[in-house]
Amino acid sequence: MDEDSDAFYADDDEEEDAESDVMLGGDADDDEAGFDAAGDEAFSHDTSGKGKRKAHEVEFTCLDLAALQQQQKKEVDHVAGMFVVRDTDAAILLRHFGWNKERLIERYMDDPDAVKIEAGVIDDPTRPRLLPSADFTCSICYLSSEDENSGRMETLALGCGHRFCSDCYRHYIEQKVKEEGESRRVQCMQEKCKLVVDEKTVKMLVAPAIYEKYKDLLDRTYVDDSQLFRWCPAPNCQNAIECHVSSKKLKTVVPSVRCDCGNAFCFGCGQAAHAPAICPVVKLWIKKCEDDSETANWIQANTKECPECASTIEKNGGCNHMTCKRCRYEWCWVCEGKWSDHGTSWFNCNRFDEKNVANSKDNQAKSRASLERYLHYFNRFANHEQSAKLDRDLYSKTEKKMEKLQHTTNLTWIEVQFLKKAVDTLTECRMTLKWTYCMAFYLKRNNMTELFEDNQRDLESATENLSEQLEAEIEPETIPTLRQKVTDLTVYVSRRREILLSDTAQGFEEGRWEWNQSF
Repeated sequence: MDEDSDAFYADDDEEEDAESDVMLGGDADDDEAGFDAAGDEAFSHDTSGKGKRKAHEVEFTCLDLAALQQQQKKEVDHVAGMFVVRDTDAAILLRHFGWNKERLIERYMDDPDAVKIEAGVIDDPTRPRLLPSADFTCSICYLSSEDENSGRMETLALGCGHRFCSDCYRHYIEQKVKEEGESRRVQCMQEKCKLVVDEKTVKMLVAPAIYEKYKDLLDRTYVDDSQLFRWCPAPNCQNAIECHVSSKKLKTVVPSVRCDCGNAFCFGCGQAAHAPAICPVVKLWIKKCEDDSETANWIQANTKECPECASTIEKNGGCNHMTCKRCRYEWCWVCEGKWSDHGTSWFNCNRFDEKNVANSKDNQAKSRASLERYLHYFNRFANHEQSAKLDRDLYSKTEKKMEKLQHTTNLTWIEVQFLKKAVDTLTECRMTLKWTYCMAFYLKRNNMTELFEDNQRDLESATENLSEQLEAEIEPETIPTLRQKVTDLTVYVSRRREILLSDTAQGFEEGRWEWNQSF
């Protein structure tokens, strides 16, 4: 371990001791003031990327549809002015290059005519586009101008000069937009002609409703084609996230982002936020869990037997501290060990004993030991996922508790928000812990892994303490103590999460983590 790592963990221990002192007591007003400052930091999120970022955070911006359209116009105007072309042609050029303006400029400066042909832009300003024509027969529908009452047929041609009747062109564009969902590459109807129908021509031909759908599809391609944007995956959300983390960095960076709608997800893979595990590790883990689906179904069973009296126990809350109603034995749902041992230094509920795998001699024993190792991590992964779902049920219970506090005490609605903040923090920590087991499964066993598991254990222990406290019954005479204890625990748990995420991100930056599988 290098000197920087030693320094980090020394500071970590000092901070933990200081936080423990806060949890043990002190002036209530001072502690609550401390919670307000630290609590705001724990629950705030800078979506604009401004201000000082933490080690595990990435810069990103959330954009609504209007902001996306404004950005498109800015890029189009810039290219149109630089190349002295129409704005509609500039838009076609940018879409052809996936809105990579630097690459477009580089190619265009080398050979502008070749780039225009490749993108589908050729314009002949002397050729009228929409023209009433006499003595004309459309090569698509074979109707002629003689069939019209006026003796003239309305026709349309792009810069290529391939002319067709406007009715055929209208039907062709409507079919492309409505049935095929195409917008960026609606090309001339002439066979093998690559010219693209521009926005003004589309607007001139189709009904307003079709044009609005066409524009909406163009807006979507702006995000879909760019490596810097990703749509928020939340249902009915039309916001997009801009983040400058390339796919090459996904082996060392976890780009967790949060949309203005409140949905947190990974910019790299689009799945739910999975810090501290990187995207390639998450992909391997999900595939392994799917391959071992029968094992996963078995391990996710909701009931276990009491280790003391063998009574069947059903888990109906997020807390892992179980008390058998029959024999009153207190034990851990995850490892089935004695609960009192979780406070001692020798007990490691989160750590797998690798000796079981190393000491296995024959293939069958090795396979069994390998399965046990997988089940160790999957059991804890699945348990935190299940606990997070059960903790979400606390929202309704928390609201009732908050209402009860208002009626039985002189506390205002704002003053009882500490319960909701605590539930939010608890759920967030559950999801973080869930993915730490995914990461730990693929880490090579060394000193750095043990330090990672130490941070994991500390966060897990603090999370369980907060979960147990939130599920306790509220008594009027204990409300002041409850409020102080919950606020202190919320701050402590949030800080333990920050320590784990920041140290893991720093480890990626330093190349500290080694994997037992290539990806």
